[in-house]
Amino acid sequence: MGCGCSKLSGCCWTLDHNKPVPDLQDVENEGSSDLDIPAFREYTIEQLRIATSGFAVENIVSEHGEKAPNVVYKGKLENQKRIAVKRFNRSAWPDARQFLEEAKNVGLLRNLRLANLLGCCCEGDERLLIAEYMPNETLAKHLFHWDSQPLKWTMRLRVALYIAQALEYCTSKGRALYHDLNAYRVVFDDDGNPRLSCFGMMKNSRDGKSYSTNLAFCPPEYLKTGRVTPESVMYSFGTLLLDLLSGKHIPPSHALDLIRDRNLQMLTDSCLEGQFSNDEGTELVRLASRCLQYEPRERPNPKSLVSSLTPLQTDTEVPSHVLLGIPRDASDLPLTPLGEACLRMDLTVIHEILEKINYKDDEGSATELSFQMWTNQMQETLSSKKNGDLAFRHKDFRAAIDSYTQFIDAGAVLSPTMFARRSLSYLACEMPQEALNDAMQAQVISPVWHIASYLQAAALFALGSNNEAQTALREGFALETKTTAK
Repeated sequence: MGCGCSKLSGCCWTLDHNKPVPDLQDVENEGSSDLDIPAFREYTIEQLRIATSGFAVENIVSEHGEKAPNVVYKGKLENQKRIAVKRFNRSAWPDARQFLEEAKNVGLLRNLRLANLLGCCCEGDERLLIAEYMPNETLAKHLFHWDSQPLKWTMRLRVALYIAQALEYCTSKGRALYHDLNAYRVVFDDDGNPRLSCFGMMKNSRDGKSYSTNLAFCPPEYLKTGRVTPESVMYSFGTLLLDLLSGKHIPPSHALDLIRDRNLQMLTDSCLEGQFSNDEGTELVRLASRCLQYEPRERPNPKSLVSSLTPLQTDTEVPSHVLLGIPRDASDLPLTPLGEACLRMDLTVIHEILEKINYKDDEGSATELSFQMWTNQMQETLSSKKNGDLAFRHKDFRAAIDSYTQFIDAGAVLSPTMFARRSLSYLACEMPQEALNDAMQAQVISPVWHIASYLQAAALFALGSNNEAQTALREGFALETKTTAK
């Protein structure tokens, strides 16, 4: 009755997923015709609950975690599209129509330099924004809290240009205002390219503050009027240039004192020694000074910023992921045996590993048996699990699927391991879509379980969705690395 045993001999895939990085001059500034970005739409709260594993704490990616008034989660839709979900404080937008109108307007923007807004949710008193997920951290992380290497000078200049291009595009579309532009609003995509978060195109609330940072970093006119203007955004861009120069979050007043005293050595990041010429450093300082002018009318506009920053670019042929020091292809990662097995589609090794770990990863994930299960159905249900495990051990995958399905349908225990085992069984029986569904269900139950991501990768490879499979492999690797580091 066994099936798929021949599939366990392993299967190698030859993959080539190196996307060309667009030249700096080739930014699409005329909408989304060449961009693979879906149109803006509304989502239900239930869809987002499923995508974020019930808004699990483990999926929070925003600064200050769950203590922040507006929390950002990472998530994954049914079509494997990864998303960032910003959940507003319940009192933030009392007028649903106003929130929806504002979100739809921002959702019209489509550009390579933005982390684009994909949709929103407006149910009851829930207000959420859904954007493209950027997996490679924020500029703040790479500048202020880097682990392996500081951000290279070439990459810092590229960040400055790309964000200026983002602001130029938004201005050309009538969206010149950006609230609280800072290093946390700059995020890095799969290719390592910096993008401007679309979340800053909307206020944190209808009547809320536009700046959440220390008042020392706010434009002087904002302190007087409480209003954001296009010129205020240019001031904030100046503080961003200071961050890039110094590798620190220096108050503009202190930075301007250093500039006036020509004490540029104190202003520049010591990690950058030897990476740039005096002319390059002087030009960036000059540009920052222009942005930080006290009089708003004396500051440059985004188009002027782009013109000033373009000639400073170097190594434009080097992909951003190389400058950032992140692997672009999963095959470049130091994968563990399980990751390697999923990359090669070696189902034999995957089976051996799942057998070895047994159910130990279910601790803390599985729910307790209900009272009814103990009294009426316990014996039958536990027998189905026992039969499934026995069939799985002997690679009788059809029987394993049948027994595990009987156990799961009884609703006794939510076991990520059982979904993982059934996922592999489906793969062995050449049912990759069912395998993917089970691997995703395992992740819903246990959001940080690396095996769920790895099995999603294997299923996606089998479905021919190679780019998505590579992404799932990288996610699995990142989760496994965090687990082993604890």
